[in-house]
Amino acid sequence: MDIYLLDWANLLLRWLHVITVIAWIGASFYFVWLDNHLVKPMSDELKAKGVDGELWAVHGGGFYNPQKYMVAPGNLPQDLHWFYWESYWTWMSGFALFVVLYLCNASQMLIDTRIHAWGAPWQAVAAALGFLVVGTAVYDIACSVLDRTKDGSIGNDGRVMAVVVVFVIFESWLACHLFAGRAAFLIVGATLATMMTANVAHWIIPGQRKVIAQMRAGHKPDPIYGQRGKQRSVHNTYFGLPVLIAMLSNHYGMLHQHAQNWIVLCVLMAAGVAIRIFFVKRHKGVNSWGAVALALALLAGLIAWMAPKPQPAAAAAAPVTLEQVQAVVAQRCAMCHTGEVAQKGVRLDSAEGLAAHKAQMLQQVVVQRAMPLNNATGMTDEERALINRWAQQP
Repeated sequence: MDIYLLDWANLLLRWLHVITVIAWIGASFYFVWLDNHLVKPMSDELKAKGVDGELWAVHGGGFYNPQKYMVAPGNLPQDLHWFYWESYWTWMSGFALFVVLYLCNASQMLIDTRIHAWGAPWQAVAAALGFLVVGTAVYDIACSVLDRTKDGSIGNDGRVMAVVVVFVIFESWLACHLFAGRAAFLIVGATLATMMTANVAHWIIPGQRKVIAQMRAGHKPDPIYGQRGKQRSVHNTYFGLPVLIAMLSNHYGMLHQHAQNWIVLCVLMAAGVAIRIFFVKRHKGVNSWGAVALALALLAGLIAWMAPKPQPAAAAAAPVTLEQVQAVVAQRCAMCHTGEVAQKGVRLDSAEGLAAHKAQMLQQVVVQRAMPLNNATGMTDEERALINRWAQQP
């Protein structure tokens, strides 16, 4: 029953997380698109009202005319629509899923003794949480110290992004040398996601509230809040796709089980940035095919580099018997692939189940060496060779 309820918690939290991710990333994409399609108003009436940009759009059978004020009108309504709960719920649901699946099961999901022998599971848990805290702090310090231009305004993002790139590469390398590959990918993605939500919670929304309070008090708003909010919002735009690919890629053993998995992760995230650059420029009316070419080149190079070498044909030895395979499976695989609660419906507790999943076993156990997960049951190379011979038998 505990496993059954845990599976329900996994499903419902994952569902909530995906829903909120769609809402947050969708809103982010829309507002970047909106900002890049606004045009200067032609109407003197709109100019007099302080409208800096507008556009006309059609959707769902109606016509829309969004208008952007750089300085809100004097009769600013009390009922303002804020966009922050999407971010908060994305992070909260993701963190809850992280706790349920990884932190509460650290010995299996966080720790791979072939990579790093932690003294106790709680140490791995503390280190995983430390990645989120330290990463967010490093990014925040970089923004606070390095982003000022000579005239004192915010906008020197080149140095900030250089620090972020170097840190993310180092963090990817370190995580992949401390944690199981799947957990390492998730932790790097979660660190970037924490930076994004911290931007919303500590800079973007508080800054907007301060500007509104100053305006309603009859004071001239401090431009620093708008500059800082815009900066962090733009950063979030470019963090979004790398976070998504980091989260998705940890479900693919061929990626996180690779010997140089940290390079794999960095290349995937770089492709995500290039793809986002294309969309941002496209929204400005520029077709940046160079960004598309870069993303495709990175992905093609990664696919070619990671291509598995052909497995040698089974040696001309005595055929492997079903009983031999069942003995290995009972010792190394049964804990997750037996009965009605078998992971992903892959049951290996019968001759029929083994025959039905022979190709999957060859791919996951022999080619990718992704199973058993983190080799928690200690499958030996000899046992993998035995499964290789059996799977290739006619």
